[in-house]
Amino acid sequence: MPFPLPSYERSRVVVPPPQQGGGYWAGAPSACVADGEIYLAYRLRRPIGQGRGYAVVVAHAVDGERLETLCVIDSDQMAAESLERPALVVTPDGTWRLYLSCATPGTKHWRVEVLEAADPRSFDPSTAEVVLPGSDLIGVKDPVILRQGDKWHLWASCHPLADPEEADQMVTDYATSADGLEWTWHGTVLAGRPGHWDSRGVRISSVVTDGGETLAYYDGRASAAENYEERTGVAIGDGFGVLEQQGTGPAAASPYAGGGLRYMVAVPLQDAGWRLYYEATRPDGSHELRTELIAA
Repeated sequence: MPFPLPSYERSRVVVPPPQQGGGYWAGAPSACVADGEIYLAYRLRRPIGQGRGYAVVVAHAVDGERLETLCVIDSDQMAAESLERPALVVTPDGTWRLYLSCATPGTKHWRVEVLEAADPRSFDPSTAEVVLPGSDLIGVKDPVILRQGDKWHLWASCHPLADPEEADQMVTDYATSADGLEWTWHGTVLAGRPGHWDSRGVRISSVVTDGGETLAYYDGRASAAENYEERTGVAIGDGFGVLEQQGTGPAAASPYAGGGLRYMVAVPLQDAGWRLYYEATRPDGSHELRTELIAA
């Protein structure tokens, strides 16, 4: 399966961080295509103690790069201590859905709620419904959602909560649904590899299918100290089962300290090229949302 890999050097900034310095981020994008146009949802973040993930922005990516803001959802509107990576999708009947990763205040727990709207400008937080509640033992967030035929597929980052000091660990679990709202879990399909660069945790950020083969881009880290500075890896599998990591090192990283290049989304274009979006570390330690166009 041919697939694109990100290159920081050929990319450009589409959303700068809200301020300079560590802990200020713009990124964690999700993308979908409607009527041939790209739409994005991305997260804005401040440092811990100053708001963390304080907003999710929904935008129209004019020409793939110039972003027109359509709506903004604040963390307090979702009764969330922080918002993380969203998922933006359009159903076959034209309904827009925004899946939001919400941190339960005062805990390490995460849940996913969904908003529905006839137009991406009109998402209303008061209509939110929990679709992935997690549990006392597992936090669930950062969904990646793909619809094929009459079935919905979901990959989510799952974190152990029994020991708060270990809650940064993560695996990716897989679920299916008939409607994209009620999900059936099928277990872990991607986990860290002991002794490798991705041993501490892995989080799928984008999935592309080709025939019977599935390609996943994922974020990985080797230690708790690398939390927030994950790099991008690639995993491949047959169908929608367990995925196998490729190579012994990251496929892409930022050239700056920390090396973070994460939440990569690959959008196939009608001309058979690709538009990539991802969050990357800047020289000052902040993170920005970048994009690049890969021609066919």
